[in-house]
Amino acid sequence: MRLGLIQLNPTVGDIEGNAARIEQAVRRATAQGARLCLTSEMALTGYPPRDLLLFGSFVRRVTEALEDLARRLANEAPVLVGTVEANPGPCGKLLRNAAVLLGGGRLRHSFHKTLLPTYDVFDESRYFEPSQEPKLFELDGLRMAVTVCEDIWNDKDYWPRRNYAFDPLEALASQAPDVILNLSASPFHLGKQAERERMLAAISRKYKAPLAYVNQVGGNDDLIFDGRSTVFDSQGRILARLAAFAEDVAVVNLAASPVPLPADLSGPADALEALVMGTRDYARKCGFKSALLGLSGGIDSALTAAVAARALGPDNVLGVLMPSPYSSRGSIDDSLELARNLGLRTLTLPIAPLMAAFEQTLEEPFRGLCPDVTEENIQSRIRGNLLMALSNKYCSMLLTTGNKSELAVGYCTIYGDMSGGLAVISDAPKTLVYAMSRQLNADSPTPIIPESILTKPPSAELRPGQVDQDSLPPYDVLDAILALHIEEHRGLEEIVAAGFDEPTVRRVLKLVAIAEFKRRQAAPGLRITRRAFGTGWRMPIARRWTF
Repeated sequence: MRLGLIQLNPTVGDIEGNAARIEQAVRRATAQGARLCLTSEMALTGYPPRDLLLFGSFVRRVTEALEDLARRLANEAPVLVGTVEANPGPCGKLLRNAAVLLGGGRLRHSFHKTLLPTYDVFDESRYFEPSQEPKLFELDGLRMAVTVCEDIWNDKDYWPRRNYAFDPLEALASQAPDVILNLSASPFHLGKQAERERMLAAISRKYKAPLAYVNQVGGNDDLIFDGRSTVFDSQGRILARLAAFAEDVAVVNLAASPVPLPADLSGPADALEALVMGTRDYARKCGFKSALLGLSGGIDSALTAAVAARALGPDNVLGVLMPSPYSSRGSIDDSLELARNLGLRTLTLPIAPLMAAFEQTLEEPFRGLCPDVTEENIQSRIRGNLLMALSNKYCSMLLTTGNKSELAVGYCTIYGDMSGGLAVISDAPKTLVYAMSRQLNADSPTPIIPESILTKPPSAELRPGQVDQDSLPPYDVLDAILALHIEEHRGLEEIVAAGFDEPTVRRVLKLVAIAEFKRRQAAPGLRITRRAFGTGWRMPIARRWTF
């Protein structure tokens, strides 16, 4: 059996465009000898379509496009298309998450997702009715078991604790499948592919059947999908792995022998690729051709600028310097050197006159009150206003430059440096920001980020001599505490038991709690860790519990 794997980058809601991409890819795979093609989960709608699914007009257009696609592919190899279908039953949710087999000009079979994830970034029980009967179909004398994404993530022999009592694969095993097919839209986070491959290999070995897994690629809002569709033989050996962070179409012979594969991306290199693709897709799918950002001379804005330049092209990125009386000469020089290295255009807008105007206007109401963080935040909000004005005037997307460590503890200014359309590195802890920056330099013939930016103490430069470590624990300590709390859901006692100073932990957790209102109003960020401050983080703002 020769399978055509269709790994595409769909745009949510672009039904006609997604259908055209599927058609082109199926024709290409058929020409290469594919006997069956399969797409990723909900490839026709793009994943996740979220509340677009609540509109009947959207679902009707999906149905029409699927029928039209079947007619156009009448003379090509059959294809399993990820889509949505109406639930004709008298009760339950109105829709099903479906894989529909197109062949001979018509819709031949429908298969529906059984396990509907409703955790982290997923909310599928909001829209879909689960299947109670996983099914197979036959082609060329082979019995094909069809599963959709989560359906394969519940094996009792692999997971110490399962999310669901029912295992669709176990049910399908009683029908003796020859091949297991899985249509997926599995979001990226660091380390996810290694985890996937271990699990998928274990499944193919357990059921002694080849397994073909097709994943979506591309960025949709905060979620990044890394592709890397993979095929395993019946012994759990990899026969093929498609491209990472790029569209790919491949025809794989299930009877082939496994061949050694090059090492996959990992760590900082993986994170960089994810952010570049996520930034490019967010801009493109939202209709932006250019971006701008503030250049402070610090590591965060430097990395964000580098990602933007790779994602959109340096000619399409504007770096804006907004020095204040507290800005060091070195920060200005570092920003200009970075811009030269990247080939960015720059604009300098000193903010001292605006600071003076604010000081004069607020002189009376502030009389008798000592200067504090209020004046520091005014500087940040002046910069935010200038950047938003440029964004409006140039029709260019404003990128915020705050990292996850800062966003976690509220070391950022709402309506100031948090202003913008996309928070590129908001899920990158500060230690990872440094690692990605050094990776970027290591991958370049000449350093891109000046060494002085990498080595100087981080500072917001909102008052004389200010450095981040005046207000925060060392970043290696802070990031370790935050990882335990945010990604592993550990509270005060558990983190202290892991070896951290109790007053420091208590302070960090309090800062995380009181900054929730800021994060609720932050720009969308690109998820690259196991748990980000986005659709998967649902903390109440008004609460008494502080861990």
